[in-house]
Amino acid sequence: MKALTWHGRGDIRCDTVPDPKIQDGRDAIIKVTACAICGSDLHLMGGFVPTMEKGDVLGHETMGEVVEVGKDNTKLKVGDRVVVPFTICCGECRQCKWGNWSCCERTNPNAAMQAKVLGFPSAGMFGYSHLTGGIPGGQAEYLRVPYADVGPIKVPEGLTDEQVLFLSDVFPTGYMAAEHCDITPEDTIAIWGCGPVGLFAIKSCLMLGAKRVIAIDSVTERLALARQAGAETIDSNASNVHEALMELTTGQGPDAVIECAGMESHGANSVLERAAAAVQSTVTAVERPYALNEAIMACRPGGIVSVPGVYIGPVGPVMMGAFMNKSLTMKTGQTHMVRYMEPLLKRVQNGEIDPSFIITHRTTRLEDGPELYETFREKKDGCVKVVMRPHG
Repeated sequence: MKALTWHGRGDIRCDTVPDPKIQDGRDAIIKVTACAICGSDLHLMGGFVPTMEKGDVLGHETMGEVVEVGKDNTKLKVGDRVVVPFTICCGECRQCKWGNWSCCERTNPNAAMQAKVLGFPSAGMFGYSHLTGGIPGGQAEYLRVPYADVGPIKVPEGLTDEQVLFLSDVFPTGYMAAEHCDITPEDTIAIWGCGPVGLFAIKSCLMLGAKRVIAIDSVTERLALARQAGAETIDSNASNVHEALMELTTGQGPDAVIECAGMESHGANSVLERAAAAVQSTVTAVERPYALNEAIMACRPGGIVSVPGVYIGPVGPVMMGAFMNKSLTMKTGQTHMVRYMEPLLKRVQNGEIDPSFIITHRTTRLEDGPELYETFREKKDGCVKVVMRPHG
């Protein structure tokens, strides 16, 4: 089959790789009908995530049609349309039973490796380095889904792939980030980063009843989509973000902040930091908390800092003094997908949101994938979100 694969920093290829096979009775194989490039895939492309190996199959935003089911899987049958969450959950360990699905204790085959970095292992993930299991991803014609009787959700009739695909990651991720803000009807929420997760965070904050959402970015097309989603916006290239936020909130500051940029946020020394990152190859590399620090400084005392932005290794320096002295609370984590997919599917069915609003680029050829990775990374042609249909 064809699949998008990693071959080194900046080197994404469309290769022919072996077809996936059932390896466990709970597995399923899906024919991928739609998949997407995620902002966190750009961390892989940029070489910021350790333990990638040449030929690794990429992709963790995937859906498709079940074509084969393991003998012990009673949830799915051939012909089912399913959306596959980016995390893999067993449904039986203590973390899954507690509802902490992204902290599953069983699904990362390289748990010992990850525990050396994080202290404990977390859930296996599709297409996201050997640190999270080395599990082949879904930017491919077919995908093997381990523990397919737990995570995937069936798609009801009447919904298109584009309406439900983002239930695989970015919609629940934006929603959980908003939920972490404990929103009340008088709250103002500030969001750093208007990529797909930031855009869904905007929509989610408003669905959860926020009075105002203020979104910060530097890309014209993203700011335009943020306004369409209902946010007021600040162009970080044209304004001092802190001063602009204080002006918009009459000096009170936002009640909660959401940092969607993660380890690749850019600050005044971003050119130097990029040069340093080019030679980093291990998890000891220090990541760049520009957006995180800006968010901490802007958040009102007693507020909440929600962090869906991805970090892999140590981060510094962080404005810990401001964080502690202002009595802030931080909430973060990989998304507990199983907690959110069904409720958010109902919101799509009810017409509360059409997640396809973020799509700017489409293709029916995986061969276009490497070029589209480049387009997405460089934000060319107004690119905000890429969707691929491997079978046309």
